[in-house]
Amino acid sequence: MAKTVSAAEANRDFSKLMRLAASGEEVIVTSRGQPRIKLVRIELEDDEAIGRRKAFDLLTERLKHRPILDLPRATRDDMYE
Repeated sequence: MAKTVSAAEANRDFSKLMRLAASGEEVIVTSRGQPRIKLVRIELEDDEAIGRRKAFDLLTERLKHRPILDLPRATRDDMYE
């Protein structure tokens, strides 16, 4: 559940609200009773995820430049001979 605070309270306790958001809790900041801002944690990609994304992008780029082959459909028996 999101924590709701006024803009004045957010101004006074910003460091505390940042820690809450960093721990995974959403913080909604209101102005005159209306929600205006949502503080949430940023999900950073790890090195492995970045490597997978680069590999996928490289493969996609290579496949764009390959000709489309009109091959006949293979049956299960063809694949397991």
